Amino acid sequence: MTLLTFTTCQAAIAEPMCADVVHYLAGRLNIETRFIADIVWEMRERLLYAGRIDAGWICGAPYVRAANGSDAPIELLAAPVFAAPRYQDRPIYFSDVVVRRNSMYRSFADLRGARWVYNNHGSHSGYEIVRYHLARLGLNGDFFGQVIVSGAHQRSVEMILNDQADAAAIDSTVLEMMLAREPALAERLRVIEVLGPSSQPPWVIGRHVPAALRQALRAALIHMHEDAEGRIVLARHRLARFAPVTDSDYDDVREMLRIADARGVQL
Repeated sequence: MTLLTFTTCQAAIAEPMCADVVHYLAGRLNIETRFIADIVWEMRERLLYAGRIDAGWICGAPYVRAANGSDAPIELLAAPVFAAPRYQDRPIYFSDVVVRRNSMYRSFADLRGARWVYNNHGSHSGYEIVRYHLARLGLNGDFFGQVIVSGAHQRSVEMILNDQADAAAIDSTVLEMMLAREPALAERLRVIEVLGPSSQPPWVIGRHVPAALRQALRAALIHMHEDAEGRIVLARHRLARFAPVTDSDYDDVREMLRIADARGVQL
């Protein structure tokens, strides 16, 4: 039986969702799968690009960088569409700029001199879109008084709540997962700005996987919401469906990176 390895380079809170989708794909296509989540995400990403992990869910910014050129090691499968009304049944998401509920900050402009925390350099939602937003405002990372790397969106939120930082841009779907797990967080946080929308991070697959199998996986994801078992898995994780995506769907992310790079914005 064919064995395919999968991983995610997204927030740890989304790993159960990914594992459930991978389990569904195994049964739907009668293949053996292994979901890899016991090594750091940076190593997972390297193994995915090296063809030692077959498929996975990655951030939009790393995708457009890895997909640059005809010899790209990966190609698109599909992108999740989250069920909340704000996503308009489209494969998009936002970056919600959050602060403590009792803080003095009311808008992004108020954050001049604040302690800004972000998850990691590879993140579109936490890092790249913030560089783009600053570039559009004619600002740089020195707009903030201090910039801190937390390592994860959930850790960024913890640091804000513990008064170790003042604000962060959090992937809206991650924030929703956190609020679903701990509803009381809504009383402790406040969203002061929404950046985006941006194209939803894609599920990708290595080009070393046989073309017929790549196409079968793509079709299984895209039609998952038409299958009774698939709908159960999707609903469990507040997903509506998986949408077909093409490389041009990520031109919005490319343009944000281009503008931020052209203006030399760093955090």
